[in-house]
Amino acid sequence: MAKKFQILKRDELRKVKKGETLTEHGISFLRQEDGDGVFSVNIMVDGQRIHRVVGRESDGTTLTQVEQFIAQARTDAKHDRLALPNGRKTFLSFAEAAEKYLKALEENGGKNIPAKRQQLKSHLIPFFGKMQLAKISTQDIDRYKKSRKEQKAVRGHSPKTGATTLKETGASDATINRELSVLSHLLNRAHEWGWITHIRAKVKRLKEANARIEYLTTEQAARLVEAAKHDSNPQIYPFIVIALETSMRKMEILSIQMKNIDLDRKVIYIPKAKAGRREQPITNHLAKFLKGYMETEKSQWLFPSPAAKSGHTSEIRDPFRRVVAAAGLDPDKVVRHTLRHTAITTHLVQAGVDLPTVKRISGHKTLAMVERYAHANGEHIRAAMDKLEKRYGVV
Repeated sequence: MAKKFQILKRDELRKVKKGETLTEHGISFLRQEDGDGVFSVNIMVDGQRIHRVVGRESDGTTLTQVEQFIAQARTDAKHDRLALPNGRKTFLSFAEAAEKYLKALEENGGKNIPAKRQQLKSHLIPFFGKMQLAKISTQDIDRYKKSRKEQKAVRGHSPKTGATTLKETGASDATINRELSVLSHLLNRAHEWGWITHIRAKVKRLKEANARIEYLTTEQAARLVEAAKHDSNPQIYPFIVIALETSMRKMEILSIQMKNIDLDRKVIYIPKAKAGRREQPITNHLAKFLKGYMETEKSQWLFPSPAAKSGHTSEIRDPFRRVVAAAGLDPDKVVRHTLRHTAITTHLVQAGVDLPTVKRISGHKTLAMVERYAHANGEHIRAAMDKLEKRYGVV
């Protein structure tokens, strides 16, 4: 039933002078200096304040239309509330949705769950956690992107004192885009599963620059392996060896199960790879290395961690940074993914392996993704041109 107005009657609106405002039932009418009248609302809808300009007299906005706007806002809120699972009558917050989302992925064999959990826990939940899932807007996501570009905590160690340090730096566009992918996936699944009736936000990725691929030279890689041999963490050496000899991703390595290593066929079965399950070829050297390593490890996991919920190690950042520094390299530039770049660029592309074969070994979805590595260093291209010159015998 429409409210009865005493102050915002049509006759009273006509009498409003420039600069004056009338307010009633959460609706305000302002007469601007140019003579135009502006309607706005400032109301509470299911615990959330809506403060918004609805329209101008010059655009044909009327008090009736403002009332319709408020009624629609209350209807939308009611539908979102009724759409929640298990008959819940309160709004689902982003933090609650994130917990249900991860649980659903685990039950249905979702991909990259450890990475999604880390991105949610470290960045998305701290920002969106208390927001109502159905109310997250494009503007909220733009604010998130801005905050991530401006500040990101990075742990390090002082070379003088050895103390842990914390410096703030902006997250890269690529890093933010990976987080936005998780946010987009969560919103789409929430809509698909009936947690929300519609998605208000449009998740727009940042445009990534074609950054130069960082990789290690053969000599640098050898120094890194040697430093890992002498580190106190017994898992960092096999992790680096496997990464350099296979190009496998971090979580693909850390979640290797003993039963999925076939030394006779020289493959490692990866049930939950980024591009789908696949078999990872391994070298003769790595097969021999794994055989000896497996004889000393009695767990079902190659990298066991009894304290971890998953049963295996899920993070190896600190020992990796320590080994990188011990090898005389920069821990802020040489990250775990650098080993994947190194295996693909130095050991495969520069060695002249054809790109379809590189794609098969690296587990990339498309050849276009592999081609980026072909431009990372021009040595193999120059070698090819030398062969072409000799072929024609041009003097």
